Amino acid sequence: MGLSVTAAPLEINTKTAYLRLDLLPAGAQPALREEFRRYVEYRLEIFRKLPDVRMATADLAVATKLQGKIWSQAVAASHAEGATSSAQVLLLPAINQMIDITTTRAMALQLHPPFIIFGMLFLVALASALLAGYSMAGGEDRKWIHVIGFALVIALTVYVILDIEFPRFGLIRVDAFDKALVDLLKSMT
Repeated sequence: MGLSVTAAPLEINTKTAYLRLDLLPAGAQPALREEFRRYVEYRLEIFRKLPDVRMATADLAVATKLQGKIWSQAVAASHAEGATSSAQVLLLPAINQMIDITTTRAMALQLHPPFIIFGMLFLVALASALLAGYSMAGGEDRKWIHVIGFALVIALTVYVILDIEFPRFGLIRVDAFDKALVDLLKSMT
């Protein structure tokens, strides 16, 4: 689940919303731009701290508050004198999409297959090892390379499936996706 939701939509939506701040009156832009920078910084911190779920959750709460602050400031500024007529039509949906994708990503981090799926995975591994062992037990000539190879393939398959399900915790990492957030933050300064 977690691997299917990459960083790109968040960065694209945030960058789009950030660029559309130009539609607001000049006086409202600096404060909103600063809030966007802080928001992206907290989003980065969430992913950097993710093995420690408690600390990441604290940063997620701050980022959520910043989303609300960005939304209310943008709504007020889009109604203010000096805002272009398209500010409400273009900026507010972009901010809404930015908020929606962060909600989607948060849900993807929390949703995992039911426990029964993991149980079945281990049961299939155990059953296949049992059947292979039973088949090899009858022969007098065991080829240890096959026995060891079979055990390694089964163990590696189970490990990779579990590692992909939790892409921020194991050997298969998606930390490179964070580069898009870092690049976005650099473009905001």
